[in-house]
Amino acid sequence: MPNRNLVFVVDDDPGTLKGVKRLLREHGYDSVLFPSAEAFRNYDDFDAACCLILDINLNKESGIELRHRLKAAGITLPVIYITANDNPAVRMAALASGCIAYLTKPFAAKSLLEPVGKASAGLA
Repeated sequence: MPNRNLVFVVDDDPGTLKGVKRLLREHGYDSVLFPSAEAFRNYDDFDAACCLILDINLNKESGIELRHRLKAAGITLPVIYITANDNPAVRMAALASGCIAYLTKPFAAKSLLEPVGKASAGLA
């Protein structure tokens, strides 16, 4: 059963990981940080969290491709995408992969906290 206050965060930018962790902590959420898609895939308890904040452009991989692999493996964790490289094709691919939010960096705290709150409440 997921911890409704635990959020997974996958981003290859240490500054983003630190900032998102701080924001989540300030609003009562715990987080587990992953600096790469590989580090996240090596984790074994995907159902522990209420949602996943996932960068689209990871060092060697695409967050969207990671999302597809998770779905293929039966992992239905709600996903919030974040990206610094917004374009219509990426946005369409992200939305088509099934996400609860798509945010462009830098984003307002509220725009991240709202979908995290919905996932935490089981509404995502």
